[in-house]
Amino acid sequence: MPLHVLTAVLGALAVVTLLAPRLRVPQPLALAIAGVALTFIPAVRGIEIDPNLILVGFLPPLLYADAWQTSWRDFQRWLRPILMLAIGLVALTILVVGVVAKLCLPDLPWAVCFILGAIVSPTDTVAAQAVLERLRVPRRTTAILGGESLVNDATGLVGVQIGVVVVLEGMFDFGAVLGQFAWVAGAGVVVGVVVGAAFSLVHRVVRDPSVLFTLSLLSPYLAWAIASSLGVSGVLAVVVAGAVVAWRVHRIPAQARMPLRATWQQLTFVLNGLCFLYIGLESPCLLQRAFGAGADLWLAGLAVSAAVILSRIVWCWPSAYLPLWLFPKLREREGGYPSPRGVVVVSWCGVRGAVSLAAALSLPTMVDAENAFPGRDEVIACTVAVILATLFVQGGTLFPLVKLLGLRDDGTTAAEMRQARERLLQAGIARLDAFCSEQSCPVAVHRFREAMSDELASLRADDEAERTRAAQRLAVSREVRAAVATAQEGELLGLRDRGVIDDQAYNNLLLELDLATAGDQNGAR
Repeated sequence: MPLHVLTAVLGALAVVTLLAPRLRVPQPLALAIAGVALTFIPAVRGIEIDPNLILVGFLPPLLYADAWQTSWRDFQRWLRPILMLAIGLVALTILVVGVVAKLCLPDLPWAVCFILGAIVSPTDTVAAQAVLERLRVPRRTTAILGGESLVNDATGLVGVQIGVVVVLEGMFDFGAVLGQFAWVAGAGVVVGVVVGAAFSLVHRVVRDPSVLFTLSLLSPYLAWAIASSLGVSGVLAVVVAGAVVAWRVHRIPAQARMPLRATWQQLTFVLNGLCFLYIGLESPCLLQRAFGAGADLWLAGLAVSAAVILSRIVWCWPSAYLPLWLFPKLREREGGYPSPRGVVVVSWCGVRGAVSLAAALSLPTMVDAENAFPGRDEVIACTVAVILATLFVQGGTLFPLVKLLGLRDDGTTAAEMRQARERLLQAGIARLDAFCSEQSCPVAVHRFREAMSDELASLRADDEAERTRAAQRLAVSREVRAAVATAQEGELLGLRDRGVIDDQAYNNLLLELDLATAGDQNGAR
């Protein structure tokens, strides 16, 4: 990517991030619009971005980060609806889109029609999650959507991979296809387990935050590279590797976890933003090509978009209730029937994104030295139509839909955190008592215990007045700590400005103050 394009893209990312909340526009939608706007700049217009930049450069770390943030307990609890969306709905979408594409474009081979279905089957839940996190919808809904996003990229891209092989070889064998799918998915999982286990062992030894981040960034790329070399699913390999490492995150030293998480948070923010800008940058040129192909292709794109949206809606309702009605034990495990309002939201979170576009653009141009890949332009045009339709229609209306339905956070996570915080405070107080019974403790230790006792009382004291008094004492304590930190920062800045200490000493001491302040804030929560 040329330097002037990179400069324009990063500038647009910063501006949109600041303006989108004020304009009450979903950030992914605003980024896509900004990408389109950038194409009006002569120096940016006509820039073609290698789709491998998304599939190989951006997707592995994004999937790895999602795997780190996923609640695997929730994933296991709601595995049934997750798989029904990530596998069952993907299969239905491939079938329905394939039939619709064949009806609209009769000259398109059946295999290519189904490849189109596989390309547009994975959802991009970054757009949905950006809205859902702001509105704090029930955890069941976010867990199902998050779990779906981890798995359906794999099933969709595996479908594309198998479909391309069928087109290139010119033959279809159902048994061979099933065997290929089992190999691609199963071996991908094995690769992920091996890579994840290896890096979990490394975390026992490495302590430097910079090296840890480098290794954590290496992990998804290594998993993807090994899987690609074996011809198996790189998506599943990365997701499983991330899950294994996340389950052993306690092996990473506490002083390294905070900067590691912060760095990953910033990296994923930039990569997600660039993905949606990529959609905007590529769409005008691709749509112009489609427009030149005639009205039939436009109608096909609209028909495929409608098929994608309606397939999800039709699938979600029976799959949400019928299995739970047939199997009471399953219903008990999942916490009863889902809320109809939650099902509405899940059925509307079908935004497609950069992964689908990159998969379409990465289709081979030639079958062999003499024959072009059939229907490649049609597939790309329909994919762009689906992405734009779902991004504007579904992504653009998700925020008002959730507000209209009146969905609210069910408080499950907050209750669990409150209970866990009580247990942590009890464990800390007990350890302080044991420590002070073994040897004499300075006054500061007793004050530390009093502060922990106040925090515990503010959470669980039977008397409301006592809870209020404890909370007031904590508020005063936090205010004092904040004032002390401000005074220390001011004094440190004065020492640097007067030449008493150099910039390196200033930055090191400022980092110590920041870590101490962050510790106080975490303890206050």
